[in-house]
Amino acid sequence: MSYFTSLLITSELGEIDRFSSAKKVISYAGLDPSIRQSGDKEVRGGISKEGSAPLRWALVQCANVAVRFDEYLGEFYNRLKQRKNHNIAIVATAQKLLVAMFHMLSREEVYDPPTA
Repeated sequence: MSYFTSLLITSELGEIDRFSSAKKVISYAGLDPSIRQSGDKEVRGGISKEGSAPLRWALVQCANVAVRFDEYLGEFYNRLKQRKNHNIAIVATAQKLLVAMFHMLSREEVYDPPTA
């Protein structure tokens, strides 16, 4: 991740303490699935895009690079890519990357992905 990207992400997120959970950060970035309901009918769509567009863009770009150089995220992406298309798999990887960033910032830890 470059300096520009990390500055963009941290400036768009602001203080990480204002988010109580990883789901709220995902929703803030607009990477959460959209759901439309009426009565008993429920329609699930793509991502909501009701968040920071620059943050979403930066996360997707980071995910595109991470799947090539990070073994853990690469395996996650390839597993999804077998069943879904590239766009769906890369957005899911961006979500996973954002959750990792949330936990790293809130717990003040370094990136340490699980090993197989």
